[in-house]
Amino acid sequence: MSLEITTPALLFPAVSLLFLAYTNRFLHLAALVRNLHGDWLEVRDDTLRAQIDNLRRRLVLIRWMQLLGALSLLLCVISMVAVMFHIAMVDLICFIAALILMGASLICLFLEIWASGGALQILLNRAEKSCE
Repeated sequence: MSLEITTPALLFPAVSLLFLAYTNRFLHLAALVRNLHGDWLEVRDDTLRAQIDNLRRRLVLIRWMQLLGALSLLLCVISMVAVMFHIAMVDLICFIAALILMGASLICLFLEIWASGGALQILLNRAEKSCE
């Protein structure tokens, strides 16, 4: 199987959109961390501690999402260069690795979305306890 230069280039629009989404998630979490930090200094509530732990896990996942996405983009570039210089097998191996890394980045995204639901569950549990 041989690749054309346009095949690895197909990932570029997807990667740029994903990085925009990842950055927005990161900026939103950074704002939440700043707010929770102030609340934690005042109250030191168990619910806040659970929220902080959840945010820490989510930030790690976002960092991995961004790292894997960046490595995927780099391998796409290497694959395109290999196609241009007719370096057989390097182009295909780099492109397949780029696809795998992009898939891993998306798995991290799914896990982060799942964890964000956990953050909401913490708040709902707190609301239920206050209603009792």
